[in-house]
Amino acid sequence: MEYNILKFDYSDNIGVVTISRPKALNALNTNFFKEMNALLDELEKNEDIRVLLITGEGKAFVAGADIAEMSGFDSKQGHEFSIFGQKTFDRIENLPFVSIAVINGFALGGGMELSMSCDFRIASTKAKMGQPEVNLGLIPGYAGTQRLPRLVGMGNAMYIMVTGEMIPAQRAYDMGLVQKVVEPDELMNEAMSIAKTIAKKENLLLDRLNM
Repeated sequence: MEYNILKFDYSDNIGVVTISRPKALNALNTNFFKEMNALLDELEKNEDIRVLLITGEGKAFVAGADIAEMSGFDSKQGHEFSIFGQKTFDRIENLPFVSIAVINGFALGGGMELSMSCDFRIASTKAKMGQPEVNLGLIPGYAGTQRLPRLVGMGNAMYIMVTGEMIPAQRAYDMGLVQKVVEPDELMNEAMSIAKTIAKKENLLLDRLNM
């Protein structure tokens, strides 16, 4: 498949997926989910891959779902779009290797939900995270209502979801939502260093992804 939204690099048992819609702040649309599923089909066949990094191009990781596309949906199409996203993120959560969200900027709405489908998260000091769906009269549509409380506890999750407040990287770290915060110019190098450490290990924890 030819990818127009995703960029993929692979070396030394490590894959790097970059979401590349910078003018739209990497907003998630139908084509993104189609391309991601096609890529996951290929990655699941690769018995050598040990770690997958997911990041965004430009100043956003992913600033949310594509509201411009969604505004044309009727209720049936909106439901199908939500289910499509849920199934895609479930696939990421259950990959037979480690996935890491490398959060370079805004991770909002569907972008924060994408990051939570990964095994853990590394963020730039400039990153901001949040679930602003409440401002549109919605709730997180890709199972964020389940993943977020498991990561940060019910109180923190409710606060994030009912206020729609964007939280800075350090606060996300303090909540346990991200596992490491680094300066922007160090982010990808640090993520790659962690990925290489993981890839070198005979990691029996990989089996837990199939539990």
